[in-house]
Amino acid sequence: MRITVTCLLASALFVAACTSSPPAGSAASTAARDDRAVARATLAPSGVLRIGVYPGSPTSMVPRAGGGGVCGMSVDLGGEVARRLGVAPKLVEFVRIEQVVDAVRGGDVDFTITNASPARAALVDFSAPVVAIELGYLVLPGSPVTSIEAVDRDGVRVGVTQGSTSQGTLGRTFRHAQILPAPSLKAAAEMLSDRRVDAFATNKAILHQMADGLPGARILDGRWGVESLAVAVPKGRERGLAWLDRFIASARQEGLVQRAAECAGLRGIAPPESR
Repeated sequence: MRITVTCLLASALFVAACTSSPPAGSAASTAARDDRAVARATLAPSGVLRIGVYPGSPTSMVPRAGGGGVCGMSVDLGGEVARRLGVAPKLVEFVRIEQVVDAVRGGDVDFTITNASPARAALVDFSAPVVAIELGYLVLPGSPVTSIEAVDRDGVRVGVTQGSTSQGTLGRTFRHAQILPAPSLKAAAEMLSDRRVDAFATNKAILHQMADGLPGARILDGRWGVESLAVAVPKGRERGLAWLDRFIASARQEGLVQRAAECAGLRGIAPPESR
């Protein structure tokens, strides 16, 4: 269920074309314009790129350090996609990622960055990977969980975000620990603070963000998996995926992905050799 729609991003993002382009009138220039026109009609058919976001995750949307708006992988890279397509970006805000994916699936959102799991790939289409994030657990002082090996035990309560990949994956792998879903990341932090859960499981980008607001909180050493994040678009927009893949390669090369991660304070990126 969608809860709010934020205002359009800065107008400078709407109209500028790519910063570099082939000479006007050349065959390459014509092909590039045609390619962008197809991508624009496919990825933003309404003339606006609706970017699905949810608060509290650096991969999606967090407050910009020092104030002055928001940033995040979905916010910043979505805004750049809109700029290069020559359309207006609009942030569409939800409570949690499950709702964002449902909105993409239903065609109510055109773009988001999320875990490209097999289960989600059955609902939406994905681009090439953008970044990989380690999965882990967050605990508070006094938690009975002191290591990853001590998580799956009788009596241990592990929080997850409702409808998340973590809920599905741990639900299949746990043999003893109890899984308790939280309706939002804010609620998850409250569950930890109130000792209603002994640990919270998700990707480390979110865990670091949560730990900043929970005195004494720490992320357990090690990891229980890796999420490969990619751009999700509604099914039926395959003609735009090749353009998106080229955009991601360009964004990596130009440092756009790194700058988006730094702006959002994204931590927990998996080392390339361990993915």
